This record gives sequence, structure tokens and C-alpha cells, in this order.
Amino acid sequence: MGYWFLCGKAKVFGFSCGLRKGFSYQQSFSLVNVKLKWVKDKTLDAVVVGERDLRAACNLVSILSSAPNCCLPIYQLSRHRGQLGLPHDLKLSTFIRRYPTIFDESYVFDSAGTRVPCFEMTPEALNLYHDKLGVIREGMMDLLDRLRKLLMLTKDRTLPLQTVDQLKWDLGLPYNYADSLIPHYPDLFCLVRLADDRIGLKLLSWDDTLAVSQLEKNAVMQTEEDLKNNCLAFPIGFTRGFGLKRKCMEWLKEWQKLPYTSPYADASHLDPRTDVSEKRIVGVFHELLHLTIQKKTQRQNVSNLRKPLSLPQKFTKVFERHPGIFYISKISATQTVVLREAYDCQRLIQSHPLVDVRERFGSLMRKGFLDRSRGLYKKTAYVDVEDSSKIVRGHKAGGNGLDSEVESGYDLFSEYDSDDSIHCPS
Repeated sequence: MGYWFLCGKAKVFGFSCGLRKGFSYQQSFSLVNVKLKWVKDKTLDAVVVGERDLRAACNLVSILSSAPNCCLPIYQLSRHRGQLGLPHDLKLSTFIRRYPTIFDESYVFDSAGTRVPCFEMTPEALNLYHDKLGVIREGMMDLLDRLRKLLMLTKDRTLPLQTVDQLKWDLGLPYNYADSLIPHYPDLFCLVRLADDRIGLKLLSWDDTLAVSQLEKNAVMQTEEDLKNNCLAFPIGFTRGFGLKRKCMEWLKEWQKLPYTSPYADASHLDPRTDVSEKRIVGVFHELLHLTIQKKTQRQNVSNLRKPLSLPQKFTKVFERHPGIFYISKISATQTVVLREAYDCQRLIQSHPLVDVRERFGSLMRKGFLDRSRGLYKKTAYVDVEDSSKIVRGHKAGGNGLDSEVESGYDLFSEYDSDDSIHCPS
């Protein structure tokens, strides 16, 4: 990938702890009037490609698994559409039919005699779903610890369920975790009503053994002087051809030497206008991304974390000001924040077992998508209109053309190109 690393790898900047003469913690200069151009990283973009469809398909599988006979008509599935993250102009039945290796289609007649499409999991998808449940059961303690650490990052050890819902895919939480997981651990969690009348998830007790950030765990890579002065530096890497200007390099050297404030520690004494405070904010998101199983999340998923995490206005600007720590992918018309240090090219350095299941699920989706585009799934479904109680199977059928569904030109492997510039704060 062509990285520069500040922490013990190629082209080390070689700075020591302590500020340069003439600087203080509260007066160190920021990136003023220096432009940082966003540089596309195709390797990390590839990590995000297909994520939207994979997430939607996995959520649909979870919904189907809890239904009677694991089969639901399209009008019932459509009630969950808002939780799938699909484009508004894409019909849900059109999306489902793209992946015949995941979903089987059949038909039923409603009380008015109207034919209604129904969908269920294929045997292959059902096997993968059971594998996922097994992985969750085996890794339950790790899952609980990461959820507890997420709540420990907050001021009141509490988050609205809506905010947790936005992060549940990234954390590897079950789709219906509020009903299937939380009630089984009444000694750890409880549901509370918040001041704004929403329901929140609260951690009942603090655990000092969990209040250690990943950067602190990796402190063995830091120099003895850095450890003594608590000047922990973040691993830094840049896309090939990034070209960091001298003023930015100077600022980055000084910034890395500032004291590190643990994201689990009280930071109310820090002046939010200083670089020390910014380093703490970076540390919060560095830890948050480490809590996710794929070390990435959509930027919009953290938009509601400002108050719970006691962050200043426009706190997500740190993603743009620190492109050596975070990469912003603009694939699929959204922004996904990726933790650079977690990846070696497209490979997660420490892969989570649930990620392996998702990759197998994604491979099965791609196979069905490509086979369908080659015409291997024919429109062979037949309905006996004289028997309104009959369910006609449509295995390996893309629909019989009687529904007014228009396929869009979506490509599972498409990329979103952009040359947007990112400006340093003024």
C-alpha cells in the first residue's frame, strides 16, 4: 500500500517525547491554512465494496429466521425496509431477487385472491446463518466485553438504543440483541427511559480491567521515554502518493508528542480548543473502531455520539485532519471511516470469526448475482389460479415477469470515484 509509519516501521520520523522549544501544550499550533487533499485508496475502498448489500441481506436472513416457517410475504418484509439501508428507488423484491443463492421465492394468495411473493432462505444461506449463531455463542464473552467498553466510553455509561442499533452491525451484535441478548445479562445491562423519552441501554457497573485502550495495550511498541511521559503515538500510514507538506509534517510530529488521555478517563479538564483535546478525540475514535469487528464504521453512525462521549462540535473533522490514522472511503455514495493500522492491503490483520462467516456469505451472494446475470436462474414459476390455497415453489426463479419490477443497473463491484479535497481547520 505504500505506507509511511511513525511507529517503528518504514521511514520513521524519529521524534522523541517533549515539545519543541517555544511550544506549550495549550499553545501548540494547529493545521492552519494547510490543505490536505483527499487521496483515493483503492485497496481500502475494496474493503467497503458490497458492504451495503451484504448488510441488508444478512439482516433479511435474521428477520426470516424469526418468522413462522422462516418464510415471509414481501409486504411483511417491507415493514423492515428502513433498517436495511437500501436506496429509496430500489424495490425490496428487486433486491432480494438479485441473490437467488440466498433467497428462495414462492407465492401465496391473500384473502382477496391476489398472488403475493414470499421469500425464505436457501439451504446454503440457512447453514451459514447457523454458523453465525455458533460463532456468536462461542465468542459471547468477547462480544459482551466490547459492548461494555462501548458504554464505558460514554459519560453516563448509557447510550440510546437507536445509537446502539446504528453500530450493531459493526459490533457484531445479533439483529434483535435488545430482546435476545440484553435480558440474559441483568447483572450487566438494563434498559432505562432517557430524558428525551427514548429507551437507552445502561451499563450497571464499571470494570477497571476493561478500561484499557488498545493503544495502551500496544504500548510495548513505544519508547521508554514516551511511556514515562505518557506520550503514546498513534500508528500512522498514508496512501501511496499522499505527499504530506512540510508544515503538516511538523505539526504531526509535535502533535504525536502530546500527552495521551485515555478515552476511558475523565477529560472534562481539557480545553476543547487545544491539540491535547484533539488527541483525546482521536483516541476515542481509535478505540471505538477497535471495538468493531472490521475496524470500520459509516461516518453517519457516530453522528449521535457527541453528547454521550462529551465531544465538541464538529468532532468528526478529526477523520479528515488525520488521514494517516483514518481513511474515509466514499464507496456506495456514503462515507465509511476505516482504521488504517488494522489492514494489510485488503486483509484484516486480526480477523474476527464473524468476519469470516460474512465473507463466506458475501461469496455466496456474488455467485448467485453472477449466475443470475448469466441466465442460470430462469423465470419458471407457475401459479395455479384455481387453487387459492396452493403455494407454488419458485426455486431458482427470478420471478415470472407478472410483477411490475424494474431491475436497476446496480453492480456489486462498482466503485465511487472522487477527487474531493479536504481542508485543514482554519
